[in-house]
Amino acid sequence: MFTLTEVASLNDIQPTYKILKPWWDVFMDYLGVVMLMLAIFAGTMQITKDQVVCLPVLESLEDQAPVPTERPPGKAFGSGTGGGHVTLAAAPLASNEQTDSVVQHFPQSSAVRQPQPTGLRTNLDFQQYVFVNQMCYHVALPWYSKYFPYLALIHTIVLMVSSNFWFKYPKTSSKIEHFVSILGKCFESPWTTKALSETACEDSEENKQRLTGASTLPKHLSTSSEEGSPNQSTPMLAKSSIKFSAEKPVIEVPSMTILDKKDGEQAKALFEKVRKFRTHVEDSDTIYKLYVAQTIIKTVKFILILCYTMTFVTSIKFDHDCEPEIKHLTGYNKFKCTHNMAFMLKKLLVSYIVLIFVYGLVCIYTLFWLFRRPLKEYSFEKVREESSFSDIPDVKNDFAFLLHMVDQYDQLYSKRFGVFLSEVSENKLREISLNHEWTFEKLRQHVTRNAQDKLELHLFMLSGVPDAVFDLTDIEVLKLELIPEARITAKISQMINLTELHFYHCPAKVEQTAFSFLRDHLRCLHVKFTDVAEIPTWVYMLKNLRELYLVGNLNSENNKMIGLESLRDLRHLKVLHLKSNLTKIPTNITDLSPHLIKLVVHNDGTKLLVLNSLKKMMNLSDLELHNCELERIPHAIFSLTNLQELDLKSNNIRTIEEVISFQHLKRLNCLKLWHNKIISIPLSISHVKNLEFLYLSHNKLESLPTTLFNLLKLRYLDVSHNSIVVIPPEVGFLQNLQHFAITGNKVEVVPKQLFKCTKLRTLSLGHNCISSLPEKIGQLLQLTHLELKGNCLDRLPAQLGQCRLLRRNGLTVEDHLFDSLPLEVKESISQEITATYANGV
Repeated sequence: MFTLTEVASLNDIQPTYKILKPWWDVFMDYLGVVMLMLAIFAGTMQITKDQVVCLPVLESLEDQAPVPTERPPGKAFGSGTGGGHVTLAAAPLASNEQTDSVVQHFPQSSAVRQPQPTGLRTNLDFQQYVFVNQMCYHVALPWYSKYFPYLALIHTIVLMVSSNFWFKYPKTSSKIEHFVSILGKCFESPWTTKALSETACEDSEENKQRLTGASTLPKHLSTSSEEGSPNQSTPMLAKSSIKFSAEKPVIEVPSMTILDKKDGEQAKALFEKVRKFRTHVEDSDTIYKLYVAQTIIKTVKFILILCYTMTFVTSIKFDHDCEPEIKHLTGYNKFKCTHNMAFMLKKLLVSYIVLIFVYGLVCIYTLFWLFRRPLKEYSFEKVREESSFSDIPDVKNDFAFLLHMVDQYDQLYSKRFGVFLSEVSENKLREISLNHEWTFEKLRQHVTRNAQDKLELHLFMLSGVPDAVFDLTDIEVLKLELIPEARITAKISQMINLTELHFYHCPAKVEQTAFSFLRDHLRCLHVKFTDVAEIPTWVYMLKNLRELYLVGNLNSENNKMIGLESLRDLRHLKVLHLKSNLTKIPTNITDLSPHLIKLVVHNDGTKLLVLNSLKKMMNLSDLELHNCELERIPHAIFSLTNLQELDLKSNNIRTIEEVISFQHLKRLNCLKLWHNKIISIPLSISHVKNLEFLYLSHNKLESLPTTLFNLLKLRYLDVSHNSIVVIPPEVGFLQNLQHFAITGNKVEVVPKQLFKCTKLRTLSLGHNCISSLPEKIGQLLQLTHLELKGNCLDRLPAQLGQCRLLRRNGLTVEDHLFDSLPLEVKESISQEITATYANGV
């Protein structure tokens, strides 16, 4: 038999789950316990006291024979001597011991003499009674009288299991466990109390009076504009934000002003857990369906139990007729029996029926609650109205159902939980934690000098922009990278030296006052993005912007045309840098044609097919088309009469026969055709007489035409990393040449005419096949850099000492060759270096 403790454990649910048990579930649990106790009580009594007592019923009074005064031992229900029928007296026969007692108290007299029994004492009369009682217990007694306690116990256990099945079922138990865990942490989180404290203080006059004289609302929680005023932001600030009402004085407990670091980190973790849990649970309604199914099962079982129990309640009675067909053993066919537990069992059964009926009514109410409203949708509308967070999203499916169940316990749980569904609340937490961590002193340590000798601050992967950044008034360059919630406030107007901003995957939101400042002061803007839609709209309204750098996907699949807004308002833009995957030059760039001076397109290997828009950019002086898969020099370039520098780096250009057309570009002085597949330089190169810089490195050149050296204005010539074998002696015509690089070729001889270029400052001859260096190298008095490493030299000429500006760090050569120089040459170079370093120090 089960004990009460063992069976009650089936209904043992963790105390934390009580928030998911509404009043009807709790009430049904108590009813289950009462029914369990009733079943155990009935079962215990039945085991200890349940029995029947039976007496034979005379078949016919006329056939009844007189009771003999003597009976042989062992004859109770048998036939008398001489074949006469012997009947059983109405009272039970006494045992042998009882007979002896009677004889002792009533001794024999002369009038009445009691005969003594003879034979062995066997107690067969008593055994016959026991036998008849047992037979009639199974034959005459209804089965429900015998098994009611056990059926009640089984039914109660099934109902208890059904009530808590959704807490144990694998598909639902993990979700419920996570939900209860997260809900409890959200309820107790200091951030929840802090986020709701403003509303609570406003709504409670009692709290306001109690806290009179306390500190006022902290500055970082005060409202920036009165309620009902127009939104002071650009379209980028369309998302809702926390609004703290300024109509009533808000009073806050000072200890809640700043969360400690541990509480802040825990709150951040809770936001992430809630986000993941919502994604995991909202896509199904398994919990809801299982709860409905188990409620329906309990209702059906209640109807079933009630129906068959009502039919058997009348069968439990005190007396029963028994016909066990054992006349051949006892001499009687019919017995009259009494069931001594009938009265108690009937009372217990009626009580059980009443409990089951009440249980069923609660089940029916549960079904009514489940189907009378859409429980797979949950709205936080009331919470949004009562709190400061207007962006708490409505939820659905199992998430919604769990919140409906929690509301039956206490609606405060949902209100406090909603704080962690609010994006605004999360952003506010990040802002407070960020400002607490990134103080002015810490930010000052991250300020550096960049290559342009400007004070620069680079912030990477923060949750937002710390307020202390705007107190660094001497900053000239501000870089924000991978900051998803960057917000530029009006305090940026304090940064009077700020002229350059970088937004790398950082969709910044700018307040109206801040935008006004940036529009008037910002000169250079870098924006790196993934899709063109991420470019802030306010970028196109910075009227004083000089340089704009856009890095990202501008060739959006959703738009056949380029996704850039009109650039017409950028009236002072001079430099436009596009690093993207364009197939044509954006038509919107023509809005900049009157004033754009420099255009850079880095195409990352996407073929640029259409360049006709370039013809309209007549004022363009600098054009870079990198990695655009160009196979020839675009003809549209020849219309740019003001072009001074052309850079076609990293394309697939094989021939440059069109170079003759460059003679019409009178101002062109720099031509960069490096990192291509050019095989030869056409003789017509000599017509581009104004060239001063020519970059032809990393091509497939095998020779240099003599006409190349008719470009007398040439100051920089780079033909390194080709397959050139001979340096033509005509190189001496380039009297203005200052930089000559032919590294990584197959040159064997350095012509003496090269040293007529006395203005040479840099001479790169490394990684060739040069076996000797002419002594006339000493004529290069202005030489500061000489590269000879990777050749076949066995010594260096002593005339290197005549190159007064050549220093050891400017001489790139193997150590053993340097050691081959005369001692005085090495010493003079070393002394000069030492003196120079000393002067520098």
